[in-house]
Amino acid sequence: MTAEFESGPFLAQLTTQPGVYRMYGDAEVLLYVGKARNLRKRVSSYFLRASGNPRIEAMVARICRVEVTVTRTEDEALVLEATLIKQQSPRYNVSLRDDKSYPYLRIDTPSGAQGGPSAFPRISFHRGTRVPPHRYFGPYPSAASVRETLVSLQKLFRLRPCSDVFFSHRTRPCLQHQIQRCSAPCVARIGPMEYAQDVERASQLLEGGSESLARQLQEEMAAASGAQEFERAARVRDQIAALRRLQGDREMAGGVRDADFIALAPHAAHSCVVVLCVRDGVNLGHRSFFPSHPPELEAAAILSGFLEQYYLERQPPARIFVPERPEDADWLEHWLAARAGRKVRLHVPKRGARHRMQDVVLQSAQQALSARLSAGASSRERLAELQQVLALDQLPQRIECFDISHTQGELPVAACVVFDGDGPVKSGYRRFNIEQVTPGDDYAAIGQAVRRRYARVQGGDGRLPDLLLIDGGAGQLRAATDALLELGIDSLPVVGVAKGPSRKPGLEQLHLPEHDSPLVLPPDSPGLHLIQRIRDEAHRFAISGHRGRRARAREVSELDRVDGLGPLRKKRLLQALGGLAQVQRATIEDLARVEGISLAMARRIHQHFH
Repeated sequence: MTAEFESGPFLAQLTTQPGVYRMYGDAEVLLYVGKARNLRKRVSSYFLRASGNPRIEAMVARICRVEVTVTRTEDEALVLEATLIKQQSPRYNVSLRDDKSYPYLRIDTPSGAQGGPSAFPRISFHRGTRVPPHRYFGPYPSAASVRETLVSLQKLFRLRPCSDVFFSHRTRPCLQHQIQRCSAPCVARIGPMEYAQDVERASQLLEGGSESLARQLQEEMAAASGAQEFERAARVRDQIAALRRLQGDREMAGGVRDADFIALAPHAAHSCVVVLCVRDGVNLGHRSFFPSHPPELEAAAILSGFLEQYYLERQPPARIFVPERPEDADWLEHWLAARAGRKVRLHVPKRGARHRMQDVVLQSAQQALSARLSAGASSRERLAELQQVLALDQLPQRIECFDISHTQGELPVAACVVFDGDGPVKSGYRRFNIEQVTPGDDYAAIGQAVRRRYARVQGGDGRLPDLLLIDGGAGQLRAATDALLELGIDSLPVVGVAKGPSRKPGLEQLHLPEHDSPLVLPPDSPGLHLIQRIRDEAHRFAISGHRGRRARAREVSELDRVDGLGPLRKKRLLQALGGLAQVQRATIEDLARVEGISLAMARRIHQHFH
């Protein structure tokens, strides 16, 4: 029991239904989120007896308020708990930072048309919503593993990777055909029937049917040799050899068809969890995660927290191999089975091929953790130096940086990037289209961007950083600090990062408020290297945003000059042909095929560009 929180009356009225509880400390800081089959029993356990666990007792001593959400089922409680942890990262929970969805390999479904790109399905990298009736294979643990598979399939079956717009405007084979990675259906070098056979074989391989596919190819090679079609037989022979190499590189893992192997390398604050994915008997590779958690948290609790958040948005396989049973393992299995629509089991392999595979994954986790800790030591050194040279009250755990990009004052875009102790936090990146400022007035642009950014923070979108960097000199710094003062923010450390008189890297000048002369760090300073990295990332992000805005504006403005072409038909033109460059290159016949574009309008558009 704590002085701030009277647990007795609260526990007396607490329900026995399942749900989620949230524990808050001073200043409404969220300390912990937990789930419970019985809320009264679970929450009471924190207050009615000593836990013997220093971490839990330290947390309980800070509790000022407890809030509960009742759910209909235990599974709903588990999902809500994982969602809240992922959104709010409470201090005493395991928190998995994973900003990206897993990628897939996609094969388009043919439309049945006799000609054009729809008769020759495309194979491509895919991330995001899966849209039927296209076929998706994965998920793969990383983008690199998808691209590796994509290249292998192109070499084997020569399926096209290009977009429909690119396909429709080819008059001769492209480079992919010349390096023997595409059969050039765009210029009729292969027929729909033969191409469809290659698509089916690629799908068969992705579904784990490599042995049956090898037998089919061997029979086809023998038949071609018997018919004295030696060129075709040689091509099939090369396919068989490439398939055998692919089988050797990506052999079956532990004799299972669908499974995840999960290993944990524990550490005081940032343990490493590695997930190796096997789908349809194919080892798709692994991916490393570094969830943050309180020190001395038990491995079973780390595993439980990781599994809840990892499978919150992913389809679990039939079997998940883990180094030990996590907390609430039965509850987790029931929830995973409900998500998958079939039985899901958590296994701890003790011997055989699966145990050996688990050992391999554990070695990967230990190696990744070692590399992370080495990099983390360097990161802490850089942050510590920044704290010292900038006279900060605490180690800066979150740093934000602003930059402005424009072309001679045209269409300025402000970018804000976010870094923490682990590197860039891309989910926190923001861009702002700057409006109603004098062209080229970077001071006003910085002021507007800072005001808009931190007004949103005050409204609940994110939190204030520990250090704010502004790309620019004393003028940009003054504009930023004035904007912060307008919002009532006067305690945020702000530094202007100017390139210096020679504009050479390593000679940057750091402008600080209320300092008459800029601070210049040595070129080999670890703190300066971190500032350069953050500043360069803000510069890159701002430039890409400005280029995108400028390209969109120019597409519209150029087509605006075509008399009688309204916004709806402009949009259809750009979507159908793939952009302004394709509209400029299109023939009158190509333009007239677009919905809503008459032959007369097509001639007018063509005449405008030619």
